[in-house]
Amino acid sequence: MSITQGADAPPIHHGEAGFLSKERIIAAPGFNRWLVPPAALAIHLCIGMAYGFSVFWLPLSKALGMTAPIACGPEVGFFQELFTTSCDWKISTLGWVYTLFFVLLGSSAAIWGGWLERAGPRKAGVVSALCWCGGMLVSALGVHLHQFWLMLLGSGVIGGVGLGLGYISPVSTLIKWFPDRRGMATGMAIMGFGGGAMIGSPLAADLMKTFATPTDPGVVPTFLVMAGVYFVFMMGGALGYRVPPTGWAPAGWTPPAAAAGKKLITHGHVHVKKVWGIPQFWLVWLVLCMNVSAGIGVIGMSSPMLQEVFGGSLIGVPAKFGELDKGQLAAIAGVAAGFTALLSLFNIGGRFFWASLSDKLGRKLTYIVFFVLGGALYLSVPGSAAAGSKLLFVAAFCVILSMYGGGFATVPAYLADLFGTQMVGAIHGRLLTAWATAGILGPVVVNYMRDYQLGLGIPREQVYNQTMTILAGMLMVGLVCNLLIRPVADKHFMTDAELAEEKRLAHDKAVAVQPNAVTMSFHQSGTALVVLAWLAVGVPLVWGVYRTFVSAAKFFN
Repeated sequence: MSITQGADAPPIHHGEAGFLSKERIIAAPGFNRWLVPPAALAIHLCIGMAYGFSVFWLPLSKALGMTAPIACGPEVGFFQELFTTSCDWKISTLGWVYTLFFVLLGSSAAIWGGWLERAGPRKAGVVSALCWCGGMLVSALGVHLHQFWLMLLGSGVIGGVGLGLGYISPVSTLIKWFPDRRGMATGMAIMGFGGGAMIGSPLAADLMKTFATPTDPGVVPTFLVMAGVYFVFMMGGALGYRVPPTGWAPAGWTPPAAAAGKKLITHGHVHVKKVWGIPQFWLVWLVLCMNVSAGIGVIGMSSPMLQEVFGGSLIGVPAKFGELDKGQLAAIAGVAAGFTALLSLFNIGGRFFWASLSDKLGRKLTYIVFFVLGGALYLSVPGSAAAGSKLLFVAAFCVILSMYGGGFATVPAYLADLFGTQMVGAIHGRLLTAWATAGILGPVVVNYMRDYQLGLGIPREQVYNQTMTILAGMLMVGLVCNLLIRPVADKHFMTDAELAEEKRLAHDKAVAVQPNAVTMSFHQSGTALVVLAWLAVGVPLVWGVYRTFVSAAKFFN
């Protein structure tokens, strides 16, 4: 690797910058860029627990009654439920925490993305750790006092802000460290977000079993322990971030020639304030929204869908779903849980696989594959269900979920290709409003269509047929938007003077930190440190994947 140093660049004086400032984390000569992905993974594996928070819903729904929920009376509406201490929270009420997670993720990333680019990933990572883990502490207090508004404030609002800042904190940094492998780099980090629930959900379940008593479900101490563990990991990740000096490039790598414009790789930089008015931004916004809407709608209904479509055949009983007794229903629910676990494995694996493949195919062609192949698979589902082919049914959804995760992991590199790298983190933050929109659109379409078709008297095993057509239609909308994307017009890029001013505000330097600087001396990184960093995040991830495999094995048994 090489570091380019400007002849007139002034040296960096650490005494002028605070510990969390961006100036303090400009990498010294000899820094190994492979230390940055595990730092990003350390944060994403923690905040990825947002996907797994539903593990708390059942224990919390009977926190007072313990053996059975103490139901609220008809006079207790949603707002009364926020403050009541005399009855248990409904699971539907608890689900508002999950909703707030993704609304706040998108909105906070959009609002503070520009600040993050200037403040740097270390400061953003520390704020993310304080918000995410502090939010869990506030939630623990809410559970202890049985005040649901505290849970909404803690995990939903404060934690949601930490979620948004933590999610986008490594994007710009990784893309700048890996200009030769943008997709792979962001795929590694965002893979961690998909894998967070694989670690957090079984960990939370084990902790609740350990702390549970006849009068307490063990949620409060579980929150406290997880907040402490997550804080250590997230702070380690935040303090491990380093940014490359301006002009840095991997040894032997040269930027693509200008003729590569057909691949939509730009050599200019767009300011985040201008993206709202650029057609390409809204086309990518719709591309992400349609891909996520289709996938997220299936994720929420994957378990009941499998049970209602195949019924007793999942356990070798020739009966439809509505004809099963209580024991048989419990048995097929276990099989469906294995199916859900299998989908989560493809979700996380797809994030790394497709994002890495996009470095070879190009981002536009990768999304064409998502939409064409995904649409064909959605349309194939009614046929495989009617034929009773569980193998084809499950295989279709496994590939669909891999492309759902792949869409998240590929889009940061797509943005860097189109809008440049200077403010890609902030632009990605604004794009995540598409995720917040999809989080509402996808589940509403799937749930509404299911209820509507059941109301028409359509058999349960057929209620999803029309839904699959609608989801395939969403992907066709995404396909058209993707095909319309062209290189960004020159008028939208910053001038040299504007770019220089933005780099000044972002504290970019054309010189690395002096190698004898105190804060960097232990970062003259060798192979041993890289191995230790990857082990720190790899061991928990392997444990989570193992636990998920064990759960997925129920499907095959």
